[in-house]
Amino acid sequence: MSIPILPLIINLSVAVCICGGLYWLQNRHFSFSKRVFAGLGLGILLGAAFQYFYGNDSPIISSTNTYLDIVGTGYVKLLQMIVIPLILVSIIGAILKLKNVSSLGKISTLTISTLLTTTIIAALIGFFMAKLFGLTTLGLNFTTVEFARGQYLESTLASAKAISLPGMLLSFIPENPFLDMTGARKTSTIAVVIFAILIGISATGIADKKPEIFKSFSHFIEVAQTIVMRLVTLILRLTPYGVFALITQVVAKSNRDDIFNLINFVLASYAAILIMFAVHLGIVTGCGLNPKKYLQKIFPVLVFAFTSRTSAGAIPMSVQIQHQRLGTPEGIANFAASFGATMGQNGCAGIYPAMLAFMIAPSVGIDPMTFSFIASLVGIIAIGSIGIAGVGGGATFAALIVLSSLDLPVALAGLLISIEPLIDMGRTALNVSGSIVAGTLTSKILGETDLAVFQSEATTDLIDNAEQSAVG
Repeated sequence: MSIPILPLIINLSVAVCICGGLYWLQNRHFSFSKRVFAGLGLGILLGAAFQYFYGNDSPIISSTNTYLDIVGTGYVKLLQMIVIPLILVSIIGAILKLKNVSSLGKISTLTISTLLTTTIIAALIGFFMAKLFGLTTLGLNFTTVEFARGQYLESTLASAKAISLPGMLLSFIPENPFLDMTGARKTSTIAVVIFAILIGISATGIADKKPEIFKSFSHFIEVAQTIVMRLVTLILRLTPYGVFALITQVVAKSNRDDIFNLINFVLASYAAILIMFAVHLGIVTGCGLNPKKYLQKIFPVLVFAFTSRTSAGAIPMSVQIQHQRLGTPEGIANFAASFGATMGQNGCAGIYPAMLAFMIAPSVGIDPMTFSFIASLVGIIAIGSIGIAGVGGGATFAALIVLSSLDLPVALAGLLISIEPLIDMGRTALNVSGSIVAGTLTSKILGETDLAVFQSEATTDLIDNAEQSAVG
């Protein structure tokens, strides 16, 4: 079917004008946070206008979204492009600067334990929110799309069941680090982290024996890190445009009827997400940091995670914001962001599987409120959260692991496919928030946090500074 050209041209012209407005804000030196928020708001308005005039199933919207995808998905791909180089040089550089390499153990232990502990808390919150809202799959009807989704989930069940904790831990070892640098495996990010740690430790081992070689290598890493961080800065300058395009697509193609039919699950999910955000702020407050200032400083990365639905893609921005705004050392920030993208995801691996388990259990005659069921669920979620990929579909795979381990029918999870993108936005933002909390807590406990940076009222960072220098 041919698509009218004129409406498409009008849609794209409006989008281009909005991007021009965002560029004007950049040239007028509006803060990075304000431009990101402007991109988010304008994207919501434009997406709502598209849906109002055309309807979410209109081929005109599909065609418009195809062009917007160049900006939105293109931006996400650029961020994913720099994830591995950033992790590699930043972690090696951080280790080279450590006076005591044994502190790596403390950093890793604190970061991972925080991620897993908060995921357990998130699972319990999700479970009891499902109870509070009375969620159940009983009485829900399968449409053709939902049935197909259920069939797909059952077809992937074998791969989920094949996963074991020893096997997962073994997959973290970088058998071929160059393959992992391509992101070929679900655990590639962790494998690159481990490879970088080993390189850093090896380099520090020759510091006394071969000081000249160590000095040359340190200089090389410093140069590489400077170049990579400049690349990160250049790409992050595109954030307002990427956020605008991504949120416009999501709003334009959202199905209002499906949202209303499953409104209880939507409300329960976001209630659990908001409560878990409050837990994160409680942890930050317990560290002696101002929660309001903290939230203000991490806002841009939460907006990006919300609109892009990729925890892994948020790593570069997360690292920079932790270091430049929260005062967390780059090494700890990299550890937290990298581990947080592949394990202990509070939203995707904590809240979501717990809610599904509560909903589905009664359909097979299981009382989800028994202590044995809750204990089993929490234990499986904690272990199953290790190695979950921080990209779209990670929550589904986490749910498969949990449901199959509890012998619950996974096909019923297909009932939620129509609202999956809407819920996934909040879950991803929570995932990224959890990783930042892990870095903040670890840094504070180890006494590494630069409080002068955190307490600073200025919201400028390398992004804003780079823009100002680029103008000149």
